Amino acid sequence: MEFKNLSLIGLASAGILSASCLMETKESPEIEYPETKKVNQVDNYHGTEVEDPYRWLEIDTAAEVEAWVDAQNEVTQAYLSKIPSRDKIETRLSEIYNYERYSSPSRAGEYYFFYKNDGLQNQSVIYRQKGLDGEPSLFLDPNKLSDDGTVTASLAGFSDDKKYVSIRVNRSGSDWTEFYVREVATGKELSDQIKWAKFTGTSWYKDGFFYSSYGIPEEGTEYSQKNEFHKVYYHKLGTPQAEDELIWEDPKNALRNFYAYTTEDDRFLVVSGSEGTYGNSIRVRDLVNGQKDFTLVFPGFDYEYSVVDHVDDKLLVYTNHGAANFHLILVDPLNPSQENWEVLIPEKDLKLDRVSTAGNSLIAFYLKDVASQVIQYNYAGDSIREINLPDLGSAGGFGGYREDTEVFYTFASYLYPPSIFRYNLETGESSLFKTAKLDVDLTQFETKRVFYKSKDGTKVPLFIVHKKGMKQDGNNPTLLYGYGGFSINITPRFSPNNFLLLEQGGIYAVANLRGGTEYGEAWHKAGMLMNKQNVFDDFIAAAEYLIDENYTSKEKLGISGRSNGGLLVGACMTQRPELYQVAFPAVGVLDMLRYHKFTIGWAWASEYGSSDDPEHFRNLFAYSPYHNLEKTKYPSTMITTADHDDRVVPAHSFKFAARLQEMHTGNNPVLIRIDKKAGHGAGKPIEKVIEENADIWSFFFNEIGHIYSEE
Repeated sequence: MEFKNLSLIGLASAGILSASCLMETKESPEIEYPETKKVNQVDNYHGTEVEDPYRWLEIDTAAEVEAWVDAQNEVTQAYLSKIPSRDKIETRLSEIYNYERYSSPSRAGEYYFFYKNDGLQNQSVIYRQKGLDGEPSLFLDPNKLSDDGTVTASLAGFSDDKKYVSIRVNRSGSDWTEFYVREVATGKELSDQIKWAKFTGTSWYKDGFFYSSYGIPEEGTEYSQKNEFHKVYYHKLGTPQAEDELIWEDPKNALRNFYAYTTEDDRFLVVSGSEGTYGNSIRVRDLVNGQKDFTLVFPGFDYEYSVVDHVDDKLLVYTNHGAANFHLILVDPLNPSQENWEVLIPEKDLKLDRVSTAGNSLIAFYLKDVASQVIQYNYAGDSIREINLPDLGSAGGFGGYREDTEVFYTFASYLYPPSIFRYNLETGESSLFKTAKLDVDLTQFETKRVFYKSKDGTKVPLFIVHKKGMKQDGNNPTLLYGYGGFSINITPRFSPNNFLLLEQGGIYAVANLRGGTEYGEAWHKAGMLMNKQNVFDDFIAAAEYLIDENYTSKEKLGISGRSNGGLLVGACMTQRPELYQVAFPAVGVLDMLRYHKFTIGWAWASEYGSSDDPEHFRNLFAYSPYHNLEKTKYPSTMITTADHDDRVVPAHSFKFAARLQEMHTGNNPVLIRIDKKAGHGAGKPIEKVIEENADIWSFFFNEIGHIYSEE
C-alpha cells in the first residue's frame, strides 16, 4: 500500500483579521448534506447480522453514485469557499513549492539521467547528459503527455548494453501501468507498447525485459475489479505484446502476485511470489546453464526474502528468516536448507532495513531509533566504514554497478531539504552535489525526538517539529500524523507543506507506531492482525502525550493519515471522538469487512485478517471505522479520496462519509472531498497537490479557530 506521502500542512495569511471574520466551528450553521439513500442490505458473518445500508456506493461508475459525488463536492467546496484565508493559503503554498528539485543521477553507459522540476511544473522532467559535466538535454517531458498534468512518466530500467530504456506511464493516478521503450542516445521512441501491467517494473535480459500483468480487466470495472492471476511475461523488442512469452503463472492460486528480476550479471532469473503484503517465496532459473524449470529456493510465505546479488554460484539474500532484525546470507540454490547458509552480515540490535550493491561493496542501511545509519561492507562481510550523514534523518540511494567507483545518495529530514551527495566508494569521501533551496528560513525551526508510553507501557518514538522558543502553553495548532502498518517505516522526511503550519507557530508531530518495522519484525507483528488495536492505542497515547505535556490542547489538535493511516484516523476518531478537534482520514481503508473484495485488497489479509474467518471477523468488526460510527459528536472531519484510486477504492470513503453524516450530532462539519482524475496519491500534479492542501489547511485553521497571519 502505499502510501507515505506526508503531504499536509498549513500556513499564514490574513494579516490582522478579527475573530468575527473567521468561521468558528461552534458557531457554524448546521450544514445541509446531500441526501444519501439507504438500502436494506444485511449480511450474515458467522452468525452475526451486519447492516450495510450504503452498499450501493461501491459501484463508483454508476450514474447515481457520480451524482452523489458531485453533490458532496458542491457542499464541501461551498463550505471551504467561505473561509477568508483560503486563497492566501494557496498563494503561500505556491510560493513554498516554487523551488528547483532534482533527483540523484542514474548512469547508463556514458550518459547520466536525472529528474528536474523547475518549481511548479506538474510533473518532473527527465533530462540526459554526457558525463557529469555535460550539458543537460531534454529526454522526456511528462507534462506534454496530458493537458492537465495527470499523466506521469518515469524511467523503469536500462537494457544491459545501455542502448535502451523502458519508460513507465501511469494515467490519472491509477496503478495500471503502460511501458514504452526509447533509445538512450537519441530519445527515439520504439514501437513497443505494454499495456495493463500492474505492480511491476521491467527487468532487462538480452533484447527484451520481464514484467508482470493481470491481463485486461472487464470494461467499466478497471478501477474496482478484483486483481487475480498475476503472471510474469517476457517481452522481446520489436514484437507485439500479444506475442510475449509467459514465464510464470500459478493457475491454482488466483490470489498471488509474482515479480521477476535478474541478478546484475544475468546469471539467475528470480521470481518472487507473495499472497499478501508480508512474506514471499523465491524461485530461480539459471539462465547461463539453460535451466528450463525454476528451482524453489525459499517456500512462502512466513518470511521476507530478497536476492541482492549472485556470488560464485550462490545467492546473496537479505532476509528475516532466522533474524527478526534481518541479516544477509549466502545461499546455494541447489542446497538451500538453513544449515547450509553462510551469514555475511549478522543480525544486530538495530533493524537492517535493506542492502544495496555498488563497486564490489555492500551498502547496509540500518535504523537507529528511526534515523538512518549506513555502513559499507565488502563481499566477505567485513565492515569497511560507517558513512557519515549530515544529521538525524533518512538516507537513500547508494545503488550502482560492479564497476562503479562512486555512487550518489540522498539525505533529508524534517528540516533538512532533500540533498544529493556524491560518495567515493574507495575513500569514503562524501561531497554535496545538489541541494534544494526554499523560500523558507529553516533556521527558525527545530526537531525533537521524544519517547512516550502507550496504553500497555510500550515506549514509542515521537518526532515533534516547531519554531524555536515555542511556549508549551497548550495553545499551539498541532497536526499529529501516523501510519502504523505493512512494515512501512515512517522515517524523517522533508515536506514543503509542513512549513505552512510551522510558520504559523504550529507543531508537526509524527508518531512511529507499531505495525512498521522501525524496531524489526517484532515491532511489525505487535501491530498487525489480532494486535491491530495496539496501533490505535499508540496513536491515541501520542495525542494524549501532546496534550498532557502542554504542546497543544484538544481544541487545537488535528490528526492525519493516508491509506492504512486513513484507517488509523478513522478508528481513532470513532474510538475517541472527544480527543481531537479535526480529523483527516485520507484514501483510507474504512470498511474492514469488505476491503478484500476490491482490486488488490485481498493481499492485505496477511496484515489485517479477513472477515471470511470467524476469529478475524470479530477482531475487524470491533474496530472497522464504517461499522463503529454511532450517534455522537465527531471531530470536524474532511475525508479525502479520488475517483481513480484503484489501490484503496473510493467506496471506502464514500460509505464512511455517508454514515458519518448520518450519525454525527454536532453542527461542526463532516465533509468529503473527492478529487477527479487522481488516484491513491502517487504522481498527483503539483497543481492538484497545492489545491488539495490549501483546502486541508484552510479547513484545519478554521476548525481550531486559528486566524491565519501573513506576518
